[in-house]
Amino acid sequence: MMKSAAASLALVLLVAGSALAQDKEKKAPAKPVAAAATSTEDRYVGYYYPKPTSSETFESTLQTIAGVDRPQRVQFVTVISQGTLQAAYRVPYAVFVKGEKADKLIVVGLQRGELDTVFRQRALLANMTTMARLSPFFQEHTVAEDATFFDLLKILGFSSVTVTDGDKSTHQVIVK
Repeated sequence: MMKSAAASLALVLLVAGSALAQDKEKKAPAKPVAAAATSTEDRYVGYYYPKPTSSETFESTLQTIAGVDRPQRVQFVTVISQGTLQAAYRVPYAVFVKGEKADKLIVVGLQRGELDTVFRQRALLANMTTMARLSPFFQEHTVAEDATFFDLLKILGFSSVTVTDGDKSTHQVIVK
């Protein structure tokens, strides 16, 4: 699964990278800021996930790539989803995008107990960082060993990522 998802992620990032450009200056690593408030009007609460039980804000030093818009974010998430659907085994989560600008990434656990703590949710996000670091696009547009999946989301114009077990636990990261 890791190879398949990494290959899918690399493919979409390569496509995005060939169509878009960003300043290649090496940036200082981004620093997360814990305990941020969630949006007071989150229309997806109660439909796709329960009210967030934890949240944080991630402030990236990277800039969103000029010209990235809704279609590129939808394509990015479609390729990630395809990778999970084509895996040799059943991936225990679904990945999709929502919002008028398709700038809200949502990950929902499909198996009881898989993503039921903030620590497991953060571990999944850490795995996504590992997959992103393997892509040529990520290596070209960031300092790959310092940048994270949240930095990738920032350069693609995402405003948040929400990870839930689909039952009681939801962690939301606001990306700035």
